[in-house]
Order: sequence, then structure tokens, then C-alpha cells
Amino acid sequence: MLSVTPIPALSDNYIWLMRQDDSNRVAVIDPGDAAPVIELIEREALTLDAILITHHHHDHTGGVGELKQRYRPHIYGPDNPSIDGIDTPLSDGDQCSVLGRRFEVMTTPGHTLDHISYFAAGIPALLFCGDTLFFGGCGRLFEGSPEQMHASLTRLATLPDDTLVFAAHEYTLANLRFAKAADPENPHLDTVIAQCQALRDQDRPTLPSHLGTEREINPFLRSHETALQASAAHHGETDSPLATFATLRAWKDNF
Repeated sequence: MLSVTPIPALSDNYIWLMRQDDSNRVAVIDPGDAAPVIELIEREALTLDAILITHHHHDHTGGVGELKQRYRPHIYGPDNPSIDGIDTPLSDGDQCSVLGRRFEVMTTPGHTLDHISYFAAGIPALLFCGDTLFFGGCGRLFEGSPEQMHASLTRLATLPDDTLVFAAHEYTLANLRFAKAADPENPHLDTVIAQCQALRDQDRPTLPSHLGTEREINPFLRSHETALQASAAHHGETDSPLATFATLRAWKDNF
């Protein structure tokens, strides 16, 4: 079994640490800063086996060089030569074995063109999705198109309901405020907002979320729903799920 815990970093990032139960072997996902990872590894006498990278942005890769030099982990990441240090570049449909769990690689462009996500089936199912899918939201389109992000999210939405979604940022409350504006009659939102507010009031992470919850409350997974289309119609085109998604994303950018 694996446990997964967050290492807070930078202003609102989470570096996810996977640990093999009854072992000191660990892996980290998207280490944008080496310092908090080194502090934990040294304090608990851990062995860093692997690093998984979802995309090239510095807040996800900034600590890779120092960690590689210090601990010599095996580094997996997108097939993007601009990312220094990758030992095994990965593309859609590839698999990698990390700490005894097999991860399927899914290309999920939109936020960036090189973005990949890692999914491990099993109990629990794990999804490390970087900046593609957030609790209640999705990433900004810095490089990709609405078509790409919509396709990426549609693909992730087919994963099992009980999949644990490990996004890379604590954006949840802001995302849920937008979700409430975009989908005000959603019967699930008030409960989720209250739960997440209570966690943040205790300075606890709202993540991971569950994919089943995302399908209930995340407007970017619900652009096919009549209620979202009606709400988004005040802000742009809604004549298809893709058009509605693009309108919702543009609305959120200026919310």
C-alpha cells in the first residue's frame, strides 16, 4: 500500500509525497522547490526513489535539479527536452512503475502543451493531474486551446468515482466561489463549500478530492448540463458543450 501526503511549497503548491508503507522509500510529484522535500527526507531518513513531473512550469520543476544531484532519484516526465534531468520521457499510453504501483500516463494538454497526468488503478485509485483538474476547477489555458483542455477533462472524467484527485494547488475555495456563481442551483455545492472552508480554517488541505465529487460540482466537467449552459449564456457562446466550456473558462479568467 502507498500513503500520499502533501508537502506545502511556494505560495499555494502541493508537492505530493508517496510513501511505501512499512518502508522509507518515497517518490515526489512536481517538486517546484527542493527545500521542503530535503527537510522532510532528512528529518525522517527517507530514500527518494523517483520524481514524477506533469509539465514544464518552474513551480513544478524548480527543485528537480537539486534533488537529482543530492539523491539520484529516477525522474519521469513529459517528452519535452526543455525539462532538464528527465531519465524516462513519457507519452500517452506509456506506463511506469513507482513504489510498486503501476501508473498509466495520459496526455492532458490545455494548461500547457506538454502536460501529462498519472493514473494508478486499484484501491485507492490515484490521479496526479498537476494543473489540469483542480478541486472545483481547471487550469488556465497558457499554451493549449479550449478544445484540448475540454478533451483532457472529458477523458479524466471517465475514471472511477472513487479516484483520489491530487491536484497541485490549493485553489479550492476560489474555484468553488466561481462554481457557485456559475451553477447556483447545484444541490451539492453548499455542503462541499462548507466542508472545504472548515478545512482551510484549520489550515488543512482540501485535497485530495474524489472524482465522483468533481463530476457533481465542477462546472468544467459539466458543460454539457443545461443549467451551466443557461448560466454561461450571459457571458458567451453556449451552443455546444465545447463552446460552453470555453465561455466558462473565459468567465473564470476574469471572475
